[in-house]
Amino acid sequence: MDKLFTFLKCLTLLSHFQDSSCKNVLLIVGDDAGFETQVYNNSICKTPFLNKLGSHSLVFTHAYASVSSCSPSRSTILSGLPQHQNGMYGLHQDAHHFMSFDGVRSLPNLLHQANIKTGIIGKKHVGPKSVYSFDFEETEENNSILQVGRNITRIKQLVNKFLTLYKTSPFFLYVGFHDPHRCGHSHPQYGAFCEKFGDNSSAEMGHIPDWTPVHYDPQSVKVPYFIPDTPEARKDIAAQYTTISRLDQGIGLVLGELEKHGVLQDTLVMYTSDNGVPFPSGRTNLYDPGMSEPFLVSSPYHKASWGKRSSAMTSLLDILPTVLDWFKVPYPEYKLLKHPVQLTGKSVLPLLEYEDAAESRDTVYASHNLHEITMYYPMRVIRTKQYKLIHNLNYLMPFPIDQDFYVSPTFQDILNRSKSGEPTYWSKSLYSYYYRDVWELYDIMNDPQEKINLWAEPSHRKILEALKNKLFHWQNVTSDPWICSPKGVLEDKGLYSSNPQCLPLYNGLDPN
Repeated sequence: MDKLFTFLKCLTLLSHFQDSSCKNVLLIVGDDAGFETQVYNNSICKTPFLNKLGSHSLVFTHAYASVSSCSPSRSTILSGLPQHQNGMYGLHQDAHHFMSFDGVRSLPNLLHQANIKTGIIGKKHVGPKSVYSFDFEETEENNSILQVGRNITRIKQLVNKFLTLYKTSPFFLYVGFHDPHRCGHSHPQYGAFCEKFGDNSSAEMGHIPDWTPVHYDPQSVKVPYFIPDTPEARKDIAAQYTTISRLDQGIGLVLGELEKHGVLQDTLVMYTSDNGVPFPSGRTNLYDPGMSEPFLVSSPYHKASWGKRSSAMTSLLDILPTVLDWFKVPYPEYKLLKHPVQLTGKSVLPLLEYEDAAESRDTVYASHNLHEITMYYPMRVIRTKQYKLIHNLNYLMPFPIDQDFYVSPTFQDILNRSKSGEPTYWSKSLYSYYYRDVWELYDIMNDPQEKINLWAEPSHRKILEALKNKLFHWQNVTSDPWICSPKGVLEDKGLYSSNPQCLPLYNGLDPN
């Protein structure tokens, strides 16, 4: 009877699908996760379940967040719009209190209107509720974030609950793990990365039955170029690896539940992270360690793409159009703040079928304003396969440091060594990290560590101007209120309503 009901329901929704099978989407988002997996050639941090998913996926090697902060990035995933367009300029929780505009047409709302069931388990971190509303919600809003974001046994149980309710309908399930986010600021008793939470080492730590902790020798970890190679940093990375192992085992449990319920064979699975790792030049930065993301896309209907790698440049802004494409749900025409809304992301489904489609994917953009409420440091970025251009709008101020990263062992070690005059074993100094040029231009192919700023080089003037023009066009298409900053004021009402203009401030900040 259940099979007959499922078949009939699929027929009624035939207009949304390419064939008569009910299709689903599972989106898995890590929290500050990076490339610490064999899928991306880290042989030390063991991730057998991500490895298996990678062998059944098209693995993207040039995927990027469009903002390097948690709530803003999650809002871009669920709205398809950059943070400056959807209104989520910074973190959502507590005193930060940022929210998307009420008029944003989000992915869960669009899918709900198309009779597709929606669920979110784990970290949500966006608002308002009216914009980001799911049929099934078990998040930090009605649970402990540790329980729904790090307790993988609890996550498994919630996935089972969701599937028990909705597996006979097409569904979109978003699982937002809280691993491997730092927790030294909020839950220091569990370690720098909550690596002790649930490890059964004591009654206070608790016990996660489905987790087998994996511990790492700090001397064996891989230290990326942007992290100081010091004993403190190595211990920090080792703790990060342990929580990545919990994330990995959690992903295995989630996929196991879909398989147990018989829906995995009709489910598009995507794995990524919200922003870069919480280390220097990572999260809150738009250098590559802050915006480069893992991105795995596994389609049961595109098995020819399994195990392959794609160099197509993709953005987290591509996730919404990909999901809508999968379900054959059109994106609506509407306006935000009287401005027409136009998606700049594109579905990645054609990349699963046509390798040649990667050639047209050669540029991504990013836009960052704040993380915490005190961290105003707006940046705009265009990145191609060869070049990256960063516009630091607030460049006269020092780059801000968030509370979570400030208390981390790695940053405290940098501060202590800098104060005492000891070698930091870091590729930067505190001064160069805090104070940046208004424009930063890097030849990524020849300078992948973004060390040599070519902005003022006459030999790169034409490239600079071409990238500036493309960036300005993207800001214009996405209705960026910061489009004239810092050297001018945007006037787009009254006398200028039919011809918006950037009017000069003559404040000496024009780099020309």
